[in-house]
Amino acid sequence: MDYRAIVTSPRPGSTLTGAGLIEALDSGVVHLDEDRRILYLNPAAEHLLKVSLSQARGRAYAELCVPEGPEGLDTMLDAAVASGRIQYRRALPLHRVDGDLVVLDMVISALEGSGWLIELRSVELSLRQTEEALQERVYLSAQEMLRGLAHEIKNPLGGLRGAAQLLDAELPRADLREYTRIILHEVDRLRGLVDRLRGPAGAPVLQSVNIHAVLEHCRRLLQTDLPEGMVLRFDYDPSLPEIQADPGQLVQVFLNLLRNAEQAVQGRGQVLLRTRIERQVPWMQRIHSLAVRVDVVDDGPGIPADFLPRIFLPLITTRPEGMGMGLAIVQGIVRAHGGAVHCRSRPGETVFSVWFPLERRP
Repeated sequence: MDYRAIVTSPRPGSTLTGAGLIEALDSGVVHLDEDRRILYLNPAAEHLLKVSLSQARGRAYAELCVPEGPEGLDTMLDAAVASGRIQYRRALPLHRVDGDLVVLDMVISALEGSGWLIELRSVELSLRQTEEALQERVYLSAQEMLRGLAHEIKNPLGGLRGAAQLLDAELPRADLREYTRIILHEVDRLRGLVDRLRGPAGAPVLQSVNIHAVLEHCRRLLQTDLPEGMVLRFDYDPSLPEIQADPGQLVQVFLNLLRNAEQAVQGRGQVLLRTRIERQVPWMQRIHSLAVRVDVVDDGPGIPADFLPRIFLPLITTRPEGMGMGLAIVQGIVRAHGGAVHCRSRPGETVFSVWFPLERRP
C-alpha cells in the first residue's frame, strides 16, 4: 500500500481528491516509509513540526522530532506493527528541529508493506477549538437575546418620539418646547444604542483593500486629539497583499481598538500597530493557509483575568463610563469578514490580534 494510491482519486460525493482532503486537514499527517524516513507531510504537519516537506522528505523522523520520556517513537511504531492495532498517545511532549517543545496527541497506524501513517494534533489547538466553539455559542445566544430586547425597546420609543413631536407642536412657549426637544434627543440617543445592540448594520461590501491604508486613515483620525504623553508606533510588513474587506467597517474595527488602547494607557504610554502575514493559522474549526494579522498592542495595566473570557460580549466593560458595545461590534464585523479576533493580556502588555483570511470560501 502506497500513500500515492490513497490520495490520487476523488472521494465519493466530493470534488476533492484524497490529497486535497488531507491537505485541508487541521490535523498533521505524516507518512513514513518502511525505513522510517519521511515520505510526506501535509501543511498542518509542516506547521506543527516547523519544517517544510521539501526539507523533511527522505530524512529519518528522529532528526525532526524526539518524544520526551522513556518511550521512544520506535517503540510505538513497533507496537503498531506487532499488535496490528492503532496506537494512541495523549499529550505527548516532542522536541522539534527548532529546539522547541510541543505537546501533541499522536495516532499511529501501520500500513501493510508501506510503512506508517501518523496523525498529529496540537493539544493547544484542541483546547482553542473547544474554547472557540463555546465562545461561538455564547456569542450567538447573546446576539439573539439582544436583538429580541432591542425590538421590544424600539417599538415604544417610536410612540414616545411621536408623542413628543405632537406635544412640541402644541406648546406655545419656547422655554417649554426646550423640554420636549430634550425628550426627542434622548429618544434618538436610545434608538442609536438599540441599533448598536442589534449588531453590525448590514453585510460587508467587499472590495480589494490595502490594510495599511485603513490603518493610516485611523492614525490620522486619532492624531488630531492624541494626548501629549502617548506615543503611537508602527511596525508594518510592506509585503502584505490586499484583502477582501469593507473599508468602512475596518475603520470602525481599528478605531475601536485604538481608542481602547489609548484609554488603557491613560494618555501616558505606547500603543503599537503591527501587521504580519501568517501561514497555517487555526481558527473556526479549520486551518487557514494564509492570513493577514493586525495587532494593536498597548503597555497599559492590562485587563483583569476574570474579564478576559467575557471581553467581547455586549454590555461587558471595565470602565464605569463605558457601555460595553465597542468590542462586541468589533467581533461582529470581524466575524462577518470570515476573520477572528483574540485578546491576550498581562500587566504591561495587552494585545488585540485580528486575522483576515487571504482565501475565502463560498
